[in-house]
Amino acid sequence: MAEVLVLVEHGDGAPKKVTSELLTAARRLGEPAAVVVGPTGTAAACAEELAAYGAQKVYVAESDDVDSYLVVPKVDVLAGLVESAHPAAVLVAATGEGKEIAGRLAVRTASGFLSDVVDLADDGIATQSIFGGSVVVRARVSTGTPIFAVRPNAITAEQQAGPATEQTVEVTLSDAARSARIVDRKIEEAGDRPELSEASVVVSGGRGVGGADNFALVEKLADLLGGAVGASRAATDAGWYPHQNQVGQTGVTVSPQLYVAVGISGAIQHRAGMQTSKTIVAINKDPEAPIFELADFGVVGDLFAVVPQLTNEIAKRRS
Repeated sequence: MAEVLVLVEHGDGAPKKVTSELLTAARRLGEPAAVVVGPTGTAAACAEELAAYGAQKVYVAESDDVDSYLVVPKVDVLAGLVESAHPAAVLVAATGEGKEIAGRLAVRTASGFLSDVVDLADDGIATQSIFGGSVVVRARVSTGTPIFAVRPNAITAEQQAGPATEQTVEVTLSDAARSARIVDRKIEEAGDRPELSEASVVVSGGRGVGGADNFALVEKLADLLGGAVGASRAATDAGWYPHQNQVGQTGVTVSPQLYVAVGISGAIQHRAGMQTSKTIVAINKDPEAPIFELADFGVVGDLFAVVPQLTNEIAKRRS
């Protein structure tokens, strides 16, 4: 059975949740082979979880310089492995960086690339959510090594033990990789909430929230559910919540198990970023709001009456 390369997303010394989802999807196509690109020691920190989710092999591409440059070193490593290992496919996370890596890799290897994949069948047919989520298509790569960018939370991770046998890959930074160097990093204070793009529960507020102070209602509900806080573009443009929390076509794409839209009308820009969520709950006083077309459960009512009741009821049952 051919290998399927999975580019490991990692941070804070551990694999991100999407990596286990990619390994699960990779098992449908062949033998998962994780590719770890990072500073020395990254692979060791990831080894246990990669083995738990079925990695048959772990390609260790470590260099203390690799984090000083943008995406090209990762593209170089993957392109080299495509040439030497002849994998059945390459899977990356459909994040901003992942899509750039996949696009560059597709050009480098003359391969087909499918983005925003929300499901992957064992025959290589990918289900994609495209055109702002308004169209679902099924497609197959017919040229080169198929490259898939899979949305976080789109595929349920399933554990299956694998040997995770390590194989060292030499990292040589090309002139192209050295052409853009990272000179500074600023770490955003994320708090205790999960990362928005990987959260299994997201509670978002929109224009109906009415102001920055009122986002405390949204945060309280999110914290009670163990979720992340999102916001519509209207809310972030108004300065009520940080832009990095914007959910939508021009913001973060999420696909959680539960998405709660509070005071959000459901403009196409916002829907594009959340409509692949497994269960959608909408709270809006306008019964004609487009968000109700997507919602699995809708509440027509004043959010300032509904959300506190919902929060109190959840807290009461949990206690």
